[in-house]
Amino acid sequence: MNIYVIGVGLIGGSIALDAKGLNPDAKIFGIDSNEKHLQEAIALGVIDEAATFDDLYKADFVIVSVPVDTAIVVLPTVLDLISDSAIVFDVGSTKTPICEAVSGHPRRRNFVATHPIAGTEFSGPSAAIRGLFNGKTNIICEVEKTTFKLQEKALWLFAAIGMRIRYMDPKSHDKHIAYVSHLSHISSFMLGKTVINKEKDEQDIFDMAGSGFESTVRLAKSSPAMWTPIFKQNKKQVVKTLEEYISNLSKFKELLVNDDYEAIYHEMESVNRIKEILNGMNAKKQH
Repeated sequence: MNIYVIGVGLIGGSIALDAKGLNPDAKIFGIDSNEKHLQEAIALGVIDEAATFDDLYKADFVIVSVPVDTAIVVLPTVLDLISDSAIVFDVGSTKTPICEAVSGHPRRRNFVATHPIAGTEFSGPSAAIRGLFNGKTNIICEVEKTTFKLQEKALWLFAAIGMRIRYMDPKSHDKHIAYVSHLSHISSFMLGKTVINKEKDEQDIFDMAGSGFESTVRLAKSSPAMWTPIFKQNKKQVVKTLEEYISNLSKFKELLVNDDYEAIYHEMESVNRIKEILNGMNAKKQH
């Protein structure tokens, strides 16, 4: 089994490690514009060898795990170069532009549009870890456009590394992910910015920052090179979610200005049920 990972970072690298665990004889090749990443990935055992696009004709699997703006350029080229028996999948956080980029390609049937809902705030080859996807959801879009035999090949890999599958159309995916992922990252970045700006005047502020602050700004450590293209590609949905979020923040501020603490209490109490929703989600994942 020859697996080619284009973009050897957290997601691509973690899939490579899991694939190697499933099949020690699998050969993992890395393609990356950053030569240091390739050397680091070889040293860490994430990949076996560096490769180039010219080698893709030998691939059984191709994992495209590059920023989404790069993916829409790279994917048609990858499909040009693979054999008819190879399966290609991306792991991007936006799906409509990705699906549109390959919609008319003669080898569209060799491609699966996926989004594994897994990750950490870290990036690069050293961020890759085994077991990252165990119990996590993998969103697959437009599965009907992939040849059934190659669907099976991809689904076998996803199941073997522990992922649960959810099928969704690209537009629904982009709408929903704007709320649960893209908005979370913007909130984290902007909270971090607010505190950093204040910290210039008050050096003690970080001495007082507890686990609540740390967990809330964790995502602010995420890669701007990855997230700027995501916001660009999903701009329409992200703007809509931001408008709703800003409206809720403004309402909270207004209640505070007006000393309406009873309303503030009820606002927070109504959101407390998110605990039940999240507990239900976790229970589902465990079954």
